[in-house]
Amino acid sequence: MKTVIIEDEIMAAETLKSLIAEIQEDIEVLAILQSIEESVEWFEMHPSPDLVFMDIHLADGSAFMIFDSVEIKCPVIFTTAYDEYALKAFEVNSIDYILKPIGKAALEKAISKYRKLNGNISKNQNVIDNLLDTLRRYNKSYKNYFLVHERDKLIPIALDDVYYIFIDTKIVKIVTSDNKGRYIDKTLDEIMNELDPEKFFRANRQYIISRSSIKDMSLWFGNKLSVNLKIPVNKKIIISKARVKEFKQWFAGGN
Repeated sequence: MKTVIIEDEIMAAETLKSLIAEIQEDIEVLAILQSIEESVEWFEMHPSPDLVFMDIHLADGSAFMIFDSVEIKCPVIFTTAYDEYALKAFEVNSIDYILKPIGKAALEKAISKYRKLNGNISKNQNVIDNLLDTLRRYNKSYKNYFLVHERDKLIPIALDDVYYIFIDTKIVKIVTSDNKGRYIDKTLDEIMNELDPEKFFRANRQYIISRSSIKDMSLWFGNKLSVNLKIPVNKKIIISKARVKEFKQWFAGGN
């Protein structure tokens, strides 16, 4: 089972992670997210986990704001020091509501409740989803070229020559190794779906970068990474803390 913890107090998050490991060894914590912004970005970039543990009061606002920005399809167990939000919690995907400080017995009961609710349906669905994902990977072919408009011509852009793709004032631009940018009439989501994920990485909501374009990386504030390309870029390309591990794995060995 895969889960995500949304908690802005790192000690509380690590304690919860340790308790989860004590209760159930097969639960993998994919990420610890500390803010609304970080959580929205993570859910936009990743498939849904099986379960989310979510504190309500985060540093940048109420966790309920996350549901206004992204669709969270999996069940949620709320963890909070306040009991006045219980009713609102059950208006979203909540299956339980644990008051802090979190005790092992309460957590064990909540996880047991999740497993009973999901039962064999979740297991079967995971098998089906994994099978479908494998079939898509085997059957899918990725683009080698994009055709872009330039005055009265269509210019072929080889994907091997693309360094990065980004949103420039709501318009998507492809930048090649000669640092020349050309506009393309597609969204970043559409483009990413057509690219080989072993060669390209969605760094954030604004940038897609190619492995061949990367010069090095710099440590950035809040355990983030700043990716430096072989050509100058007007804005820093930042990998959020929640995605640093994923980025390093991709860069080192592909998907």
